[in-house]
Amino acid sequence: MNKTSLIASAALAMALGACSKEQPAPAPSETATQAPVVEALEIPESLRGRWGLVPADCTSTAGDAKGLMTVGEDKLEFYESVAQLGPIKEVGDDSISASYQFTGEGQSWIREVALSTPDGGKTLVREDTGPDASPEPLTYRKCP
Repeated sequence: MNKTSLIASAALAMALGACSKEQPAPAPSETATQAPVVEALEIPESLRGRWGLVPADCTSTAGDAKGLMTVGEDKLEFYESVAQLGPIKEVGDDSISASYQFTGEGQSWIREVALSTPDGGKTLVREDTGPDASPEPLTYRKCP
């Protein structure tokens, strides 16, 4: 192939490429989807309050209510530990699934906890996941 043919072939290829109707691929930032951001920064109002595993947890005056859980706007308080609300995965009017930073008895740990009230606030179901988590959900009753 001579020099003129080579230049003509290159010019033809470039001209055909310029006429192509194909759009260039969009930049990754245009097509990438991000995980949804949960706007809530606190535990839903319907879950807050004092909850007992047994009736005596709600009425003890001796400070021995080992099954009492007090749910605040950003923490869970237990007999021997406190759990500070961390990143929220899901939240609804009557449920939340989030990571909590626990501290108690000189130790600290992180656990995923899901709380829900399936019956309009009479009971609260707590499901923990992670190392040393309870294998079964715990059902609390609202303290009067």
